[in-house]
Amino acid sequence: MDRLIFTATTALNEYRLDRQSLTHELANVSTTGFKKSFEVANRSVRVEGDGFDSRFLPRAFTMNRVDLTNGPRTLTGRSLDIAMDNQTVLGVQSNNGDLAFTRRGDFQVGPDGLLRTGEGHLVLNEDRDPITLPVGSVTYDIGADGTLSFMDPSAPELGSTSITRLFLRDASETPLSRREDGLFTPSEGGPDFENGTGVASVTVGVLEGSNVSTVHTLVKFIDHMRSFEMQTKVIKEMKDNDARGEALMRLS
Repeated sequence: MDRLIFTATTALNEYRLDRQSLTHELANVSTTGFKKSFEVANRSVRVEGDGFDSRFLPRAFTMNRVDLTNGPRTLTGRSLDIAMDNQTVLGVQSNNGDLAFTRRGDFQVGPDGLLRTGEGHLVLNEDRDPITLPVGSVTYDIGADGTLSFMDPSAPELGSTSITRLFLRDASETPLSRREDGLFTPSEGGPDFENGTGVASVTVGVLEGSNVSTVHTLVKFIDHMRSFEMQTKVIKEMKDNDARGEALMRLS
Protein backbone atom coordinates (compact mmCIF):
# COMPACT_ATOMS: atom_id res chain seq x y z
CA MET A 1 0.00 0.00 0.00
CA ASP A 2 2.81 2.37 0.87
CA ARG A 3 4.41 1.60 -2.51
CA LEU A 4 1.23 2.57 -4.35
CA ILE A 5 0.99 5.85 -2.42
CA PHE A 6 4.66 6.56 -3.11
CA THR A 7 4.17 5.89 -6.84
CA ALA A 8 1.12 8.17 -7.00
CA THR A 9 2.93 10.93 -5.09
CA THR A 10 5.92 10.67 -7.44
CA ALA A 11 3.59 10.99 -10.43
CA LEU A 12 2.06 14.16 -8.97
CA ASN A 13 5.52 15.64 -8.47
CA GLU A 14 6.76 14.74 -11.98
CA TYR A 15 3.67 16.17 -13.69
CA ARG A 16 4.39 19.49 -11.98
CA LEU A 17 6.97 20.48 -14.62
CA ASP A 18 4.55 19.84 -17.46
CA ARG A 19 1.81 21.91 -15.80
CA GLN A 20 4.26 24.77 -15.27
CA SER A 21 5.19 24.67 -18.96
CA LEU A 22 1.54 24.70 -20.04
CA THR A 23 0.76 27.58 -17.67
CA HIS A 24 3.68 29.57 -19.10
CA GLU A 25 2.46 28.98 -22.66
CA LEU A 26 -1.11 30.02 -21.84
CA ALA A 27 0.17 33.20 -20.19
CA ASN A 28 1.98 34.13 -23.44
CA VAL A 29 -0.75 33.35 -25.98
CA SER A 30 -1.01 37.05 -26.88
CA THR A 31 2.72 37.92 -26.57
CA THR A 32 4.23 39.21 -29.81
CA GLY A 33 6.75 36.79 -31.29
CA PHE A 34 6.51 34.29 -28.43
CA LYS A 35 7.83 30.80 -29.21
CA LYS A 36 7.27 27.56 -27.37
CA SER A 37 10.49 26.06 -26.05
CA PHE A 38 10.11 23.88 -22.96
CA GLU A 39 9.08 20.32 -23.85
CA VAL A 40 8.32 17.72 -21.18
CA ALA A 41 7.93 13.97 -21.70
CA ASN A 42 7.04 11.48 -18.99
CA ARG A 43 8.43 7.96 -19.10
CA SER A 44 8.21 4.92 -16.87
CA VAL A 45 11.60 4.16 -15.32
CA ARG A 46 12.43 0.95 -13.54
CA VAL A 47 13.70 1.46 -10.01
CA GLU A 48 16.65 -0.80 -9.17
CA GLY A 49 17.33 -2.22 -5.73
CA ASP A 50 16.14 -4.87 -3.29
CA GLY A 51 12.39 -5.14 -3.17
CA PHE A 52 11.86 -2.93 -6.20
CA ASP A 53 12.28 -5.44 -9.05
CA SER A 54 8.76 -4.93 -10.37
CA ARG A 55 8.37 -1.23 -9.61
CA PHE A 56 8.26 1.40 -12.34
CA LEU A 57 8.00 5.08 -11.50
CA PRO A 58 7.21 8.06 -13.77
CA ARG A 59 10.06 10.41 -14.55
CA ALA A 60 9.89 13.72 -16.39
CA PHE A 61 12.46 14.36 -19.12
CA THR A 62 12.76 17.95 -20.27
CA MET A 63 14.23 19.66 -23.34
CA ASN A 64 14.76 23.39 -23.71
CA ARG A 65 14.65 23.96 -27.46
CA VAL A 66 12.93 26.92 -29.11
CA ASP A 67 10.22 25.99 -31.61
CA LEU A 68 10.52 28.53 -34.43
CA THR A 69 7.27 27.50 -36.10
CA ASN A 70 5.60 30.63 -37.45
CA GLY A 71 2.71 32.11 -35.52
CA PRO A 72 -0.27 34.00 -36.97
CA ARG A 73 0.53 37.37 -38.51
CA THR A 74 -1.31 40.65 -38.02
CA LEU A 75 -1.12 43.47 -40.54
CA THR A 76 -0.32 46.79 -38.82
CA GLY A 77 0.99 48.93 -41.70
CA ARG A 78 3.50 50.49 -39.32
CA SER A 79 6.98 51.01 -40.81
CA LEU A 80 8.77 49.88 -37.64
CA ASP A 81 6.81 46.66 -37.22
CA ILE A 82 8.41 43.57 -38.73
CA ALA A 83 7.78 39.85 -38.75
CA MET A 84 10.76 37.53 -39.24
CA ASP A 85 10.35 35.04 -42.08
CA ASN A 86 10.88 31.29 -41.79
CA GLN A 87 13.67 30.58 -39.23
CA THR A 88 15.03 34.12 -39.05
CA VAL A 89 15.95 35.59 -35.66
CA LEU A 90 17.02 39.09 -34.67
CA GLY A 91 20.10 39.97 -32.64
CA VAL A 92 19.49 42.19 -29.61
CA GLN A 93 21.38 43.26 -26.51
CA SER A 94 20.08 41.77 -23.28
CA ASN A 95 19.82 43.76 -20.07
CA ASN A 96 23.21 42.44 -18.91
CA GLY A 97 24.88 43.40 -22.19
CA ASP A 98 25.03 39.92 -23.74
CA LEU A 99 24.21 39.14 -27.35
CA ALA A 100 20.90 37.29 -27.61
CA PHE A 101 18.18 36.69 -30.18
CA THR A 102 14.45 37.24 -30.42
CA ARG A 103 11.50 37.02 -32.80
CA ARG A 104 9.86 40.14 -31.46
CA GLY A 105 9.65 42.88 -34.08
CA ASP A 106 7.58 45.68 -32.54
CA PHE A 107 10.24 48.41 -32.59
CA GLN A 108 10.18 51.74 -30.80
CA VAL A 109 12.53 54.73 -31.14
CA GLY A 110 13.33 56.40 -27.84
CA PRO A 111 14.06 60.09 -27.27
CA ASP A 112 17.76 59.22 -27.49
CA GLY A 113 17.24 57.71 -30.94
CA LEU A 114 18.04 54.17 -29.81
CA LEU A 115 15.96 51.44 -31.44
CA ARG A 116 14.41 48.98 -29.00
CA THR A 117 12.01 46.06 -29.10
CA GLY A 118 8.66 46.17 -27.32
CA GLU A 119 10.37 44.54 -24.31
CA GLY A 120 12.98 47.31 -24.18
CA HIS A 121 15.97 45.36 -25.56
CA LEU A 122 18.38 47.29 -27.76
CA VAL A 123 18.26 46.23 -31.41
CA LEU A 124 21.71 45.53 -32.90
CA ASN A 125 23.17 46.05 -36.35
CA GLU A 126 25.54 43.76 -38.26
CA ASP A 127 28.49 45.05 -36.22
CA ARG A 128 26.66 44.13 -32.97
CA ASP A 129 26.29 47.80 -32.06
CA PRO A 130 23.01 49.33 -30.82
CA ILE A 131 21.15 51.06 -33.65
CA THR A 132 20.65 54.81 -33.34
CA LEU A 133 18.13 56.48 -35.66
CA PRO A 134 17.64 60.18 -36.37
CA VAL A 135 14.69 61.59 -34.44
CA GLY A 136 12.23 64.25 -35.39
CA SER A 137 9.82 64.51 -38.32
CA VAL A 138 11.42 61.72 -40.36
CA THR A 139 9.97 58.53 -41.78
CA TYR A 140 11.66 55.16 -41.47
CA ASP A 141 11.78 52.22 -43.82
CA ILE A 142 13.03 48.64 -43.39
CA GLY A 143 13.91 46.48 -46.38
CA ALA A 144 13.29 42.75 -46.67
CA ASP A 145 16.98 42.12 -45.96
CA GLY A 146 16.85 44.25 -42.81
CA THR A 147 18.31 47.44 -44.30
CA LEU A 148 17.21 50.50 -42.30
CA SER A 149 16.76 53.86 -44.03
CA PHE A 150 15.03 57.17 -43.37
CA MET A 151 13.65 60.09 -45.33
CA ASP A 152 12.97 63.69 -44.36
CA PRO A 153 9.47 64.63 -45.63
CA SER A 154 10.48 68.27 -45.69
CA ALA A 155 13.22 67.50 -48.22
CA PRO A 156 11.86 64.74 -50.47
CA GLU A 157 14.37 65.67 -53.17
CA LEU A 158 17.11 64.14 -51.01
CA GLY A 159 15.42 60.76 -51.24
CA SER A 160 15.91 57.88 -48.83
CA THR A 161 19.17 57.55 -46.89
CA SER A 162 20.41 54.12 -45.82
CA ILE A 163 21.63 53.94 -42.20
CA THR A 164 22.51 50.36 -41.28
CA ARG A 165 21.23 46.80 -41.43
CA LEU A 166 19.58 44.70 -38.77
CA PHE A 167 21.57 41.84 -37.24
CA LEU A 168 19.64 38.91 -38.72
CA ARG A 169 20.51 35.21 -38.59
CA ASP A 170 18.93 32.15 -40.19
CA ALA A 171 18.59 29.53 -37.43
CA SER A 172 17.36 26.68 -39.62
CA GLU A 173 20.44 24.60 -38.75
CA THR A 174 21.16 25.89 -35.23
CA PRO A 175 19.14 24.70 -32.20
CA LEU A 176 18.25 27.60 -29.92
CA SER A 177 17.44 27.54 -26.20
CA ARG A 178 15.44 30.02 -24.15
CA ARG A 179 17.32 32.12 -21.63
CA GLU A 180 15.90 33.08 -18.25
CA ASP A 181 15.00 36.53 -19.62
CA GLY A 182 12.98 34.99 -22.48
CA LEU A 183 15.55 35.71 -25.21
CA PHE A 184 17.16 32.99 -27.34
CA THR A 185 20.73 31.71 -27.41
CA PRO A 186 22.43 28.84 -29.28
CA SER A 187 22.12 25.56 -27.38
CA GLU A 188 25.82 24.90 -27.96
CA GLY A 189 28.65 27.38 -28.38
CA GLY A 190 27.60 30.93 -29.00
CA PRO A 191 26.59 33.57 -28.33
CA ASP A 192 26.63 34.05 -32.13
CA PHE A 193 26.23 31.39 -34.80
CA GLU A 194 26.62 30.98 -38.55
CA ASN A 195 23.71 31.44 -40.93
CA GLY A 196 21.96 28.31 -42.08
CA THR A 197 21.04 27.43 -45.65
CA GLY A 198 17.93 29.62 -45.56
CA VAL A 199 17.72 33.32 -46.30
CA ALA A 200 17.33 35.65 -43.32
CA SER A 201 14.58 38.12 -44.22
CA VAL A 202 11.73 40.11 -42.70
CA THR A 203 8.27 41.32 -43.69
CA VAL A 204 7.52 44.97 -42.89
CA GLY A 205 4.25 46.31 -41.53
CA VAL A 206 3.35 42.97 -39.97
CA LEU A 207 3.65 41.51 -36.47
CA GLU A 208 3.91 37.82 -35.69
CA GLY A 209 1.85 36.44 -32.84
CA SER A 210 2.56 33.58 -30.47
CA ASN A 211 2.84 30.09 -31.98
CA VAL A 212 1.00 28.61 -28.99
CA SER A 213 -2.26 26.88 -29.95
CA THR A 214 -4.79 27.93 -27.32
CA VAL A 215 -7.12 25.00 -27.98
CA HIS A 216 -4.35 22.38 -27.98
CA THR A 217 -2.77 23.76 -24.82
CA LEU A 218 -6.09 24.00 -22.96
CA VAL A 219 -7.01 20.40 -23.88
CA LYS A 220 -3.61 19.19 -22.70
CA PHE A 221 -3.97 21.23 -19.51
CA ILE A 222 -7.39 19.68 -18.80
CA ASP A 223 -5.92 16.22 -19.39
CA HIS A 224 -3.20 16.93 -16.84
CA MET A 225 -5.70 18.19 -14.29
CA ARG A 226 -7.72 14.99 -14.66
CA SER A 227 -4.56 12.96 -14.17
CA PHE A 228 -3.81 15.00 -11.06
CA GLU A 229 -7.28 14.29 -9.69
CA MET A 230 -6.88 10.58 -10.42
CA GLN A 231 -3.57 10.36 -8.56
CA THR A 232 -5.07 12.29 -5.64
CA LYS A 233 -8.01 9.88 -5.57
CA VAL A 234 -5.64 6.90 -5.46
CA ILE A 235 -3.87 8.36 -2.44
CA LYS A 236 -7.20 9.03 -0.70
CA GLU A 237 -8.44 5.48 -1.42
CA MET A 238 -5.26 4.00 0.02
CA LYS A 239 -5.66 6.14 3.12
CA ASP A 240 -9.26 4.92 3.54
CA ASN A 241 -8.17 1.30 3.03
CA ASP A 242 -5.49 1.74 5.66
CA ALA A 243 -8.05 3.17 8.10
CA ARG A 244 -10.43 0.24 7.47
CA GLY A 245 -7.62 -2.28 7.92
CA GLU A 246 -6.66 -0.64 11.22
CA ALA A 247 -10.31 -0.86 12.38
CA LEU A 248 -10.43 -4.58 11.53
CA MET A 249 -7.24 -5.16 13.50
CA ARG A 250 -8.79 -3.53 16.57
CA LEU A 251 -11.93 -5.70 16.29
CA SER A 252 -9.89 -8.86 16.11
